[in-house]
Amino acid sequence: MGTDNEPKTQEERVSEAVKAAKEAAKEETKDKELNSETEDEVVMEETIKEETENRETDNEEPVNEEAKQEETLKEGSQEEEAGKVKKFGKKVKKDKKDEKIEDLTDKLARSMAEFDNFRKRTEKEKSQMYEIGAKSVIEKILPIVDNFERGLEAVKDSEDPFAAGMEKIYKQLMTSLEELGVKPIEAVGGEFNPDFHNAVMHVEDENYGENMVAEEFQKGYMYRDMVVRHSMVKVAN
Repeated sequence: MGTDNEPKTQEERVSEAVKAAKEAAKEETKDKELNSETEDEVVMEETIKEETENRETDNEEPVNEEAKQEETLKEGSQEEEAGKVKKFGKKVKKDKKDEKIEDLTDKLARSMAEFDNFRKRTEKEKSQMYEIGAKSVIEKILPIVDNFERGLEAVKDSEDPFAAGMEKIYKQLMTSLEELGVKPIEAVGGEFNPDFHNAVMHVEDENYGENMVAEEFQKGYMYRDMVVRHSMVKVAN
């Protein structure tokens, strides 16, 4: 081997080139190993990051699900409330005009109900007044009927034309009273009833059963469902 000033031989140059190539190959191998380690670290970091994000997402899902459930319940409550409003025709906040209309409608309905009650009450009172008035008139006519019957009883077997005329008038009068709803109360031979009969005498009579009407002293009359005059009777014990 020569000095530094001497030119290098072919062998020395080849030797140095091989050495330099080895050094370069060695450096390249170190760089590759370093790059490989760096890539592995990057991949690992990305994997760890993704795993962390997945865990965070998993932790957030129940919260989001719970929030979704609360939102769904809230929406359902709102829909239910809206359905009630639609069903019952109510508003949470009413307009003054609507409130005034409802108030007037309520007053009108009350007035109509009161008027209907007044009309029914008035009709009932009128009917009662008519019944009372008719009963009073019939009570005054009945003594005339009694006198007709007494007079006809006195001339029962007479052929006098006057008596025949009285009988015709009597029949006409009784027909008119019957058309108005006046009818005599059945008494003789029936059971005594204090609602229709007035017992003025008691008698022992084997021909009649217990508490039976044996004789009628004065006819009783009814006007529709009202007793105008009770029958005066004799009752068998």
